[in-house]
Amino acid sequence: MSATGLDVFDSTLQATHIWLDEIRDNLGWSDRHKAYHALRAVLHALRDRLPVNEAVDLAAQLPLMIRGIYYEGWRPVGKPVKERSLDQFLAHVTDQFLFDIGADSKEIARTVIHTLARHVSRGEIDDVKGALPREFAALFE
Repeated sequence: MSATGLDVFDSTLQATHIWLDEIRDNLGWSDRHKAYHALRAVLHALRDRLPVNEAVDLAAQLPLMIRGIYYEGWRPVGKPVKERSLDQFLAHVTDQFLFDIGADSKEIARTVIHTLARHVSRGEIDDVKGALPREFAALFE
């Protein structure tokens, strides 16, 4: 039986739950809501540091619901942001991840990026990695 009555919504809902459960489990959390906030914080920080065309290319491979999270509040003018260091990226994740003040933003970012890499083509992940400063490579390993 369909949860929503539309296959496209059912499949994106299922894919989103898979992503959130992977993030939650890999971070050792019990709360899917916390995983959602981690996903959102990292996707927004990543999106804002990519050239606009690359940000759009990445979005094209995301499940519909996650694509909506990714694009939420996005203003492509002035992107990528000038703040391009890993420390600035992690500070943005910390600022956006208000769920847990003591959370390890680097581990959150690494976990979300690894989840992204499991569900997006290798070529796209290589393009994203190539569009970022070299110091970001540690998040992709």
